[in-house]
Formats: sequence, C-alpha cells, structure tokens
Amino acid sequence: MNNHANSNVYARRGLMLVLSSPSGAGKTTLAKALLAREENLRMSISFTTRLRRAKEVDGEDYNFVNETKFKKMAEAGEFLEYAQVFGNYYGTPRIPIEKALTSGSDIIFDIDWQGTQQLEGDKTAGKDLVSVFILPPDNDELETRLRTRAQDTDEEVKIRMAKAADELSHYREYDYIIVNRYVEESVQLLQKILGAERLRANRQSGLHKFVQILRGET
Repeated sequence: MNNHANSNVYARRGLMLVLSSPSGAGKTTLAKALLAREENLRMSISFTTRLRRAKEVDGEDYNFVNETKFKKMAEAGEFLEYAQVFGNYYGTPRIPIEKALTSGSDIIFDIDWQGTQQLEGDKTAGKDLVSVFILPPDNDELETRLRTRAQDTDEEVKIRMAKAADELSHYREYDYIIVNRYVEESVQLLQKILGAERLRANRQSGLHKFVQILRGET
C-alpha cells in the first residue's frame, strides 16, 4: 500500500478574507499588496452604481451598472451581500464567489461593516468568513490620507471623516484588528492571519482521508 498522500488529500475549501475600515485607513492599498504576494488569492469584484473613476476598468475594479439593473439583481437574490454607501450601491455576486470557494480559491473582500454583517448571517458564507478591521493610527493621519489620494472634494472628505466615527464603532464585530501604521507591517500581519486561517481543520476537506491513510484504514 502507498502511504504517501496523494494530491486530493490536501484539498481545501477556500475562505473569504474581508477587510473593512473607514475610508482612507488603507484597506484597498493593503488588499492590493496582499494580492501581489499571495498565491491562490483573488479579489472579489463587486457590482456598484457609482460612477467610474479615472483609471478604473469595468470588470476589473468594479462591475459598473445603473441603479435599475442593480436593484433587479438584488431582488433576484444574486448578491451575497449589498449595501448603500455614500449614496451608491455596492454588492458581491453570489455565483462566482461560491464557485471559487468550492474550487479551493481564497477571496479577498474590500467591503464595509454592513456587508460583513450580511456575509456573517448567510447560511453558506458565514462559515467561510475571516474578517479583519483596519484602524488608522489617528484621526489626523486618516484625514491626510483622504486628502492625499485626491479622489474626493473637500466637502466629501468632511462627510467621510464624520462617518468614520460610526464605522469605527463596529470594530468589535471583527475577528482581527490591525492598526495600519505602516503598509509593510500591516501586510505581513495579514499574511500571518491568512496562513493560520488556511490551516483550520474545518477548511481541510481532504483531512479525514489523510488521517485514514496514517491510521492504515485504507
């Protein structure tokens, strides 16, 4: 009998790594950096009703749709989660995410606390969820980052700063907390979280078979 594990012994269901934070705390920067370093990790591409910004690519950064289309998709149950943020709708498509998780791929999400709550409450998605809340080092730095990225008007920056206090109040709902002082440090922490969560026994769909082999039962 060959006691060596074959390839499907290590089969694993994928996980959903959710990053949330107030606008400007750096979650998008961290997500992109993590994607560049980690194999078998892909970005969830949300649908949104907001206008496409310069340099954004439809189908890569977001799937841009009008509000009528978005609401039809929501009514048809096509989203794992969706929410209205700063007057625009954002939603995660259900079918492509489920296919990716079943094939063993990990998915990273850049969504807010409302979306995270919906994922936690989903019968299927809840068990696949790993949530991380990104905190800024202080309010001054948060405002500086918002202004430096030059995506918002002065009025929009004020609105985002005012909303940050409410967003920050949801940090207790997350599995992990990272204070994003330095990008490199934060990315390394995310890699540690991802590595540990990938090893959880309940994600190892091939673990039972492997143990059977070790016990000489097959």
